[in-house]
Amino acid sequence: MSTRYPFTAVVGMDDLRLALLLNAVSPAVGGVLVRGEKGTAKSTAVRALADLLPEVAVVAGCRFSCDPAAPDPECPDGPHESGPGTARAARMVELPVGASEDRLVGALDIERALGEGVKSFEPGLLADAHRGILYVDEVNLLHDHLIDLLLDAAAMGSSYVEREGVSVRHAARFLLVGTMNPEEGELRPQLLDRFGLTVEVAASREPEQRVEVVRRRLAYDDDPAGFAARWADDEGALRQRIVAARELLPSVGLGDAVLLQIAATCAAFEVDGMRADIVMARTATALAAWAGRTEVTSEDVRQAALLALPHRRRRNPFDAPGLDQDKLDETLEQFKNEDDDPDPGPEGPGGGGGGGVPPQGDSPEDPAESPESPDAPESSDASDDSGSMEPPASPAPSGPGERAAVKAAEPFRTKMLSVPGLGEGAAGRRSRARTDHGRTTGSRRPQGALTKLHLAATVQAAAPHQRARGRSGRGLVVRRDDLRQATREGREGNLVLFVVDASGSMAARQRMSAVKGAVLSLLLDAYQRRDKVGLITFRGKDAELALPPTSSVDAAAARLESLPTGGRTPLAAGLLKAHDVLRVERLRDPSRRPLLVVVTDGRATGGPEPVALGARAARLHAGEGTASVVVDCESGMVRLGLAGELARELGGTAVTLDELRADSIAGLVKDATGTSRRAA
Repeated sequence: MSTRYPFTAVVGMDDLRLALLLNAVSPAVGGVLVRGEKGTAKSTAVRALADLLPEVAVVAGCRFSCDPAAPDPECPDGPHESGPGTARAARMVELPVGASEDRLVGALDIERALGEGVKSFEPGLLADAHRGILYVDEVNLLHDHLIDLLLDAAAMGSSYVEREGVSVRHAARFLLVGTMNPEEGELRPQLLDRFGLTVEVAASREPEQRVEVVRRRLAYDDDPAGFAARWADDEGALRQRIVAARELLPSVGLGDAVLLQIAATCAAFEVDGMRADIVMARTATALAAWAGRTEVTSEDVRQAALLALPHRRRRNPFDAPGLDQDKLDETLEQFKNEDDDPDPGPEGPGGGGGGGVPPQGDSPEDPAESPESPDAPESSDASDDSGSMEPPASPAPSGPGERAAVKAAEPFRTKMLSVPGLGEGAAGRRSRARTDHGRTTGSRRPQGALTKLHLAATVQAAAPHQRARGRSGRGLVVRRDDLRQATREGREGNLVLFVVDASGSMAARQRMSAVKGAVLSLLLDAYQRRDKVGLITFRGKDAELALPPTSSVDAAAARLESLPTGGRTPLAAGLLKAHDVLRVERLRDPSRRPLLVVVTDGRATGGPEPVALGARAARLHAGEGTASVVVDCESGMVRLGLAGELARELGGTAVTLDELRADSIAGLVKDATGTSRRAA
């Protein structure tokens, strides 16, 4: 087993270390979500926590880690007799982003279940993580069906595996820790709310701190065991402090005045539901125990709010995470307990950095003050798969005919845009696709392990052979060749590539504000439907890839917000740039089907025969079968219908800004390559 990087050797990252330690003291806090740029040692810090957790007592031989003091009466390996059990280290189980459903929840042997009536069950990662840590790196890239299973297990504390009427249940209570790079997209609100605490991490810009990070990392890489040995005393002291805080935790008092502060804070920040109140109460109690106190103070409540509320205030991906600390202080002051001790002491959450992590001054490689972490060279933080590094900034006005960027109008709910046909792309919520989850549409022979049994087809295949197989009882004699896999139809995520006209013909401030509002609305829809998005703008003489295809719709929104307008209308350049981008993306991800959304009034100017060139570029997309929608931004009493002509050349659909709204009475948009129509 490889030697992990010591937790106490992590430089800085006070909030992250505090959040992890509070969950070690009180697992009921509900886990931690770590948000930060790549290369900030998020994974290193999380993995290091596992070595600090106290040992757990388990029933000998139980694959589901039952507690010998209170064994699960429904354990598949049970029933268990009472006894002392055996002690083992707490586990940290990693859930890969590409894991299958059976790997997560376990697999049931369907052939034995049908033929012999035996529940032969192989536990999955949820069983392994019971009474330990379940760690999901790049949790924002996890497939929706796995997120749903995680939500169910986190809510109920147990996991159910069901296959055609045969079911297995086992306990699954774990500390959920996730790391993510926001550049690669945001989490669903339901999963966000399941994480008790959230922290933001970033690399330090101080040279001395970065030097210490590199020094420690190189020392660890040269001799992991020797480096860990030099920090063993600090690790042991921190482990003992966690045990002491756990023992003190039941004695910590949570008075009515503190509960009122917690409730008032959650109400002031308008968080949904009651989970935030409960998490804040548990966090504040853990903070007091960690500081060695039996009473919760206002400072504990403040620190708990900073950790528990920021991710619960986001209503959509365009909202910036965080809390208004002035508002927080005003609320706490308004409901302050007069008997509250204003000074929680040097060991409290405000002193000692990172919630009282043991001082490291006696350690061999300790800096005086180093708020940075070791930059672990781990693949999970190396790069994102969006194909983008840092996208180029949107150009500023550079000529007398150009105007500065205008703010977007308020987003609205859009009509459904989808790609026709049946795809096989990544799971999502936009277009029809063959998926592992969804409604059953037929059956086939399994290729590899059977995952979704089609019971009727299996019985139909086995029935003609029962006499030849010597069937004598009521049971059905089923063999491997009889099994049939269910084929299912669900929804996939697509690549939505926006091509936005930023030329002078779109430059009227009110008009451009409405256009940006429409694109923001489509971006929000893409976020909800788990799409990748890209943004191309064209104006002046050329087109620009403002944002390469990525899962981060808030990055696209930021590029759009700063987009100036003016100049000629190089429509052909915009369409040709889109053609090049889609060609590359088809090579990178052949199964993800594209949807081209052109936002323009249809005009084309500049250069020889701009209209003919635009039509020729549009026919390139039509020839490759690219699904497309033209959002017609033409306004005024007299309309030329140029956007409708462009939609016909693309083989797609034209829709006006008004028709794009979900509550529009026009009732237009269905499949993106449906019958073209002229935008009136």
